[in-house]
Amino acid sequence: MKKRYRNILILFGAVALVMGLILPKFDIFQTAAEDTQNASPQQQKTPVKSYVVKPDLLHQQVVTSGTVLANEQVDLRSEMPGKVTAIHFQEGSRVSEGDLLLKINDSELQAQLLKLEQQESLAEEREYRQRQLLEKQAISQESYDQTLNELKTLNAEIALVNARIEKTEIRAPFDGIIGLRYVSIGDYISPSTRITSLQNIDPIKIDFSIPEKYTPVVSAGDQIQFTAESLSESYEGEVYAIEPNIDSETRTLQLRAIAPNTDAAVLPGAYVRVELILEEIPDALMIPTEALIPEIQGHKVYKVHQGQAAPQPVETGIRTADKIQVLSGLQPRDTVVTAGLLQLRPGASVQITEIVE
Repeated sequence: MKKRYRNILILFGAVALVMGLILPKFDIFQTAAEDTQNASPQQQKTPVKSYVVKPDLLHQQVVTSGTVLANEQVDLRSEMPGKVTAIHFQEGSRVSEGDLLLKINDSELQAQLLKLEQQESLAEEREYRQRQLLEKQAISQESYDQTLNELKTLNAEIALVNARIEKTEIRAPFDGIIGLRYVSIGDYISPSTRITSLQNIDPIKIDFSIPEKYTPVVSAGDQIQFTAESLSESYEGEVYAIEPNIDSETRTLQLRAIAPNTDAAVLPGAYVRVELILEEIPDALMIPTEALIPEIQGHKVYKVHQGQAAPQPVETGIRTADKIQVLSGLQPRDTVVTAGLLQLRPGASVQITEIVE
């Protein structure tokens, strides 16, 4: 009996020991769960990055490609066939309008001119004597008219020969830079022979095209910026001519701009990247594109107010490389979330970890 009583006491002692070990742990778990449920909003904030909305200068622009043209360009050729007797230019040199560049043999024409000038001198003397006789009524008017006509014919023939002699001289039609030479002294050239090229590259012209949807907003005087792989800096120009029709194949509008090129750094034929500035908005509200959330009805952003994120519908405008214009829905100094959007819910508490510039 005593043994049985002792066993019962041992059993109750073991149970008490086990309960003493389990109950404290249960209280801890229950307390932790209660603490989690009762945690303050400060302890459940979602970390996000944000952007403070502020007015900024916005350029509405179109980015396209273009080709550089010389202001004036011509391949020099001779109107008269003949042998080259003199070359008066150096390749790559600058010349002025009217400078003599090349001379073709004109010896035959000079001989014809000398002969006609002698005949003209005799015809003038004859015309003078006939006029004196006509005043004295010693000859008829018909005889005098015939002599005068011979003089005028000689004058016309001399003018014709002088014109032909002038064509044996190749002169610069405008200021510019001479290109490579393709003839030598002694060559016999014809009107189809290319002598050299002449280009005026200050200023230069830029040809480019834009989609037809921009037709209503583009006009002469719009500013452009352009650059090329060979250029270390960008250049500015101005649209001065617009093609009066849309290309039916590409559905684009052709434009031509002009830009100074005093240092001759931009050469004709270069491929350039053109930015056409259509409009300047001095106080546009811009936000990073990653802050924008597309919806069926439009777009929204999460605006941070008093530590909480609230969805805000917005109307958007012009898009740039990394930002987009907000036309309505936001005000200057509003704060919008740019990162951490997937974890946000309306009314969620947020902690701003970084403000994006």
